Amino acid sequence: MLCQRFFCRSFVVQRFITVALAFCMLLGQCLVPTRSIAFSIGEERNIGEKLLMAVRSQFDLLDDPDIVQYINKLGSQVLAVAGPQYFDYHFFIVNNEQFNAFAAPSGLIFFNSGLIKKMQSEDELLSVLAHEVAHVVSRHISHRLEKQKKVTAASLLFGLASLAVGDPSLTQGLFSGALAANKTAGLSFSRQDEEQADRLAFGWLRIMGRNPTAMETMLKSMRRITRYRSEQLPPYLLTHPNPEARLDYVQSLLELERRKNRHPFPDGNRNMFSFLRFKYRVLSQAIDPEDLRVHCANTLATNENPDLLAMAHYGLALLNKQENQFDEAYKHLNIVQNQFPGRDILKIDLAALYIASGKLEQAMPLLRRMYKRDPTDMYCTFIFAGAMAQKEQFEEAEKLYREVAKNIPEYSQVYYELARVKSGQGERGASTFYLAKYYMYEGRIKYAKQYLHRIQKDPQVPPHLQEEAGTLLQRLKELEDT
Repeated sequence: MLCQRFFCRSFVVQRFITVALAFCMLLGQCLVPTRSIAFSIGEERNIGEKLLMAVRSQFDLLDDPDIVQYINKLGSQVLAVAGPQYFDYHFFIVNNEQFNAFAAPSGLIFFNSGLIKKMQSEDELLSVLAHEVAHVVSRHISHRLEKQKKVTAASLLFGLASLAVGDPSLTQGLFSGALAANKTAGLSFSRQDEEQADRLAFGWLRIMGRNPTAMETMLKSMRRITRYRSEQLPPYLLTHPNPEARLDYVQSLLELERRKNRHPFPDGNRNMFSFLRFKYRVLSQAIDPEDLRVHCANTLATNENPDLLAMAHYGLALLNKQENQFDEAYKHLNIVQNQFPGRDILKIDLAALYIASGKLEQAMPLLRRMYKRDPTDMYCTFIFAGAMAQKEQFEEAEKLYREVAKNIPEYSQVYYELARVKSGQGERGASTFYLAKYYMYEGRIKYAKQYLHRIQKDPQVPPHLQEEAGTLLQRLKELEDT
């Protein structure tokens, strides 16, 4: 038993050291003894780009088009009321069981799957998303750093790494001394930062016609978790401190709003189909299948809401599909379709199930119809492209995959699929180029650079791809040098 514990702890230490080394290589500054940092907009963009590469290299991002499309659509709704921005925002789901969300430099917003699991409505998700956007809008991370007299690159590395891990209990034994010595406690948001972010998020939710009581619900959940884990976590590693004070502040905002406006807050349970579909798709990729099965069974046994019951069947359909129990998957999905007959996205789900179960010819007309109806749906486009590739209609598949790459350029898998298409067409040089982009967006920079250098020397690679390879190499060098 002791040996097993030692192995597990050693694995955690080794994994975190790997993360730290990845950050060191990407930041390219960790040997500088005491560089004072005051972020400009451009510098913050560089840090954000490096951070995303490091996160991608070490953590599992749930970034398939369906999940990305939903979370970024919600983000766009918040940004529409937040006003002009310095950055292009990107929203990510991290496969991590910790109850955490964090805003990183340059408009990168990360949500852990453990946080999504605890949410019960779209308004709750929006309340957290708006709060994180408010931190970026207010440039709280940059301002906190600027207030430090001396912030070394190493302290920045450790501070951002603790945020990216999403589990401060894993880092406290390794880095608490270094963090305290380098004043990286300043990376945690102050009470004033949190109040400002809550005030902005509250106002945006009201403008959007959303129910701001969702903020209260999420803060109560955070308070319970913080109390439960309070003895395990050093205060400066809590990325969002003072949930008790935040809850008091938000409740005062709610009370003031009720006095000003006699109309009740909007129904917070609208859009339950879209939210629950997103939640089940996240959970199907993030938690143990048996845990999801139990969750769905408990919902079916303890609930009377027909929408909630139907979506529990959706979770079971996803499980059955993963386990190749296709007949059961069809039965569960049919229940969902009967409850939500006008939802086109369920037809795309059905087409994906057809493909998984070997019924490609039944999927094709459905995908053609759904794609024609909404060519901006990247979930449909990606599945349609895969179906075309299976039929060896490579030219059409490439066109569709390019649409996905244009709309979701951070999605690494699309470049892998483009590499396969180009290989099927006999274009080895172009296939190598897309493999390089796949490795780059996976955060595997060493392999990306090897392939990009090879492309520049390969006469079979088209000139425009060689030029793009050179541009990518130059960008990677700039990120390493800054």
